[in-house]
Amino acid sequence: MNTQRHTPKNKKFLQGAKITRKTKLGKILEINPDAAEILFEAGMSCIGCPMAMQETLEEGCQAHGMSKKEIDKLIEGLNKGK
Repeated sequence: MNTQRHTPKNKKFLQGAKITRKTKLGKILEINPDAAEILFEAGMSCIGCPMAMQETLEEGCQAHGMSKKEIDKLIEGLNKGK
């Protein structure tokens, strides 16, 4: 079992990347390795679902009944947590 943390191949891009409403959930985990915990705390336990990886953050949040204000706050937290 490989216990090493996944290191993205294009670190330069990911380090400067900003999470937006249109960022795919799968990409968020590459941009911010701590994103899973932040998303779980926001009630988005579907982050591990293979289908969810193709959704945008906004689509996932809307599916969980989050308001635009809640989505904006989550995005702010995801970008600060990097």
